[in-house]
Amino acid sequence: MSESIGPNALIVEGGAMRGVFSCGVLDQFLAESFSPFDSFWGVSAGASNLAAYLARMPGRNLKVYTDYSCRRAFLTPGRFLLGRDLMDLDWMWRVTLEELGLDKEALRAESRPFFLGVTRRDSGEAEYHTPDPDDLADTMKASSALPLLYRNGVPLNGQRYVDGGVADALPVAEAIRRGARRVMVLRSRPASYRKAPTRAPRLLSRLLRDTPALIPPMLSRAERYNAALDLIRQPPKGVQILEVCPPEHFRLKRLTRDPAPLHQGYQLGQEAAQDAIQRWQESEVVITP
Repeated sequence: MSESIGPNALIVEGGAMRGVFSCGVLDQFLAESFSPFDSFWGVSAGASNLAAYLARMPGRNLKVYTDYSCRRAFLTPGRFLLGRDLMDLDWMWRVTLEELGLDKEALRAESRPFFLGVTRRDSGEAEYHTPDPDDLADTMKASSALPLLYRNGVPLNGQRYVDGGVADALPVAEAIRRGARRVMVLRSRPASYRKAPTRAPRLLSRLLRDTPALIPPMLSRAERYNAALDLIRQPPKGVQILEVCPPEHFRLKRLTRDPAPLHQGYQLGQEAAQDAIQRWQESEVVITP
């Protein structure tokens, strides 16, 4: 895949259950046949939402959030205390692919690049993969594999990878570096949110002692996340960035498991999509010098 991309990019943030907001945005984009983008960038839950969008499967991921993610088979605190994974991503990917599927033919027909952000476990560095449809599910799982909640990461091409948000939660700078000049960013946090530094750096370092390369990026996540927010609000000359955030009263937690507020978050995303489409269409088109 060439390093260079077209000028119009869509970037979708992760955030576990908070990703139901961007799920609603993207489903409404499908309903409006809105897809003016040249490339797509997703991290963690954002990558999974984009996969359903590009596969043209509205409603698929809403069921994942409000049904499968709320089942005990996916999230069991007692299992974590016994030294196993808190989140059973293996079960989640297996059962949703078996019961909901993912339209590989639609994905193969899509010629625009879809970048999934992942983090190499042995170096802590960000990578942006563009897998073919047969490898997409494993890459989606890798992009969502939180280091402390899914302990061993996911093998891809001889390496192990963890959640893309560890190294680059908002890959705006990378999209701009590759040529994006007009960018829409779907967030999973209200606009006022700034990430706070970890409250227990020594404990976090101890918990990650078996994967030492992940300690520096995990400890510096807040600094890099907030720098990405600064870039979104003050892009370089010749670049336009349209940020789509949940409203300030959006209070879903990373591991919310109550279907009612998840449905409400999805509806907020649908409502925000209408405004996002209008803002995109009314904004001035950037002409690259």
